[in-house]
Amino acid sequence: MLPTRHHEHGIHTVDAGYLRPGLASIHFIVQDGHVALVDTGTQHSVAHILATLAELGLGPEAVDYVIATHVHLDHAGAAGALLACCPNARLVAHPKGARHLIDPAKLIAGSLAVYGEALFHQLYGDIIPAPAERVIEADDGHRIDFHGRVLTFIDTPGHARHHFCIHDTASNSIFTGDTFGISYREFDVGADEHARPFIFPTTTPVQFEPEALHASIERLLALNPTAAYLTHYGRVTGLPALAGELHKLIDEFVRLTRAVVEEGVARHGALKSAIERCLLDAALAHGCSLPEKRMRELLAGDVELNAQGLLVWRDRQPM
Repeated sequence: MLPTRHHEHGIHTVDAGYLRPGLASIHFIVQDGHVALVDTGTQHSVAHILATLAELGLGPEAVDYVIATHVHLDHAGAAGALLACCPNARLVAHPKGARHLIDPAKLIAGSLAVYGEALFHQLYGDIIPAPAERVIEADDGHRIDFHGRVLTFIDTPGHARHHFCIHDTASNSIFTGDTFGISYREFDVGADEHARPFIFPTTTPVQFEPEALHASIERLLALNPTAAYLTHYGRVTGLPALAGELHKLIDEFVRLTRAVVEEGVARHGALKSAIERCLLDAALAHGCSLPEKRMRELLAGDVELNAQGLLVWRDRQPM
């Protein structure tokens, strides 16, 4: 796990311990001794969350809200487990996703079909249902007064239809889950506050919708936020330029997908190769100096999932 990063306005980026250090984060918003957690990691993340609370001089009773930006298990897998050990916490979820956290049978079945039972439990542990009476369904525009700082929930489809982002008034920042893409710190060019992040969209199965994702990114930009806190991974600034890169890569992913399907080749493998080359070229153009082999390793999981999601999207389009 990477060390916790402490930001201004009581925001802390905590490594979820998912697959490798620096892949997935959990964000703590701390206000007057109370905590809102944005995304949860998996059941394996719970012990580290509790340890981080203790490092901050807080206990599990300080957690008021557990917020799941969407119900993909690297973002919401520990939601029920956290409610079980945080007696005052309520879960905040998108109306289209809340039912799957109250009754996670479909989430579990879908993941078991992909990973098999042994790997599923290795990745995610047990998925504990969230008690319905402790779940808040946050529709578009829903607001929570979190001890004087307002958290506003914004419906942001494109990555998934059950996805929202959160605007925090105190920091004028947004917590974006997967809507504002992926930016691994290993790809940063420069150091510390002068680092320039490399960013790319995530188009994982099964609800990727390019036009909706373009619109959601623009909706977030319209808030004029000073920073975005990404689940993958951490804090990024300079959002207008990053949004421009996301828009370009969304369009390029779509173009590559259509080209591969039209060629009639072994399309999954061909699309994976095309997306990998696209991202490597973009990273090199950004100035990333990592060896290409290392870049391939860091991007491998996303390349695979993005190819799957793009093909699911293409198969739903009119011929």
